[in-house]
Amino acid sequence: MRQHVNPLSSFFQQALELPDINKLFENDKLPIHLDIGSARGKFLLELASIDTNWNYLGVEIRSPLVISAQKERDKLNLKNLYFLYCNANISLQNWLEKINYGQLKRVTIQFPDPWFKKRHYKRRVLQMPLLLLLAKSLSPGSELFIQSDILSVVQSMINVIDASNCFFSDPSDSNKFLKANPFPVSSERERYVLKIEKPVYRVLYFRNDQIPPEIQE
Repeated sequence: MRQHVNPLSSFFQQALELPDINKLFENDKLPIHLDIGSARGKFLLELASIDTNWNYLGVEIRSPLVISAQKERDKLNLKNLYFLYCNANISLQNWLEKINYGQLKRVTIQFPDPWFKKRHYKRRVLQMPLLLLLAKSLSPGSELFIQSDILSVVQSMINVIDASNCFFSDPSDSNKFLKANPFPVSSERERYVLKIEKPVYRVLYFRNDQIPPEIQE
């Protein structure tokens, strides 16, 4: 069961001051993998354990899940991983503007809350302002990976990404999906969906060499 929170409620519209990068990671010079909607953090916990050449940041809007993930991170003593509670659409901008350009190398958005009703589409996590912020922060060739078990949700993300003119996809036709997860570990939701033999729709994007000049300003 998905535990929804309304990201447009006044409580979640308050921008939070996120800690500087040197307070999050032991080596703050490593490239950063940002996972938006990290839930209980199982995906990043495994990934950070096996690949220590990256820093991993999970952001999640549900505070109890962040507390749980951070406790597990502390138990494993992972110095290249941190979880933060925030609304990505509200609080990421100032933090991303503080890190060195090009240090953010990868963004993943996996199985976001679907918000099925049309009047609730504005609550979905991948809105154009957030995508353009990511495009501005990512250097050319950096990765944006999306996946969902709900075709309409991943198609909505594809529509936003394609409309931005900031990314190209692998495969080149974004309506064709990757057959397998490109990472060595899977999220909890992905493992569950595959276990019940349901499809997962995945697209791997790369930041274009050039993006519209108005986004770079």
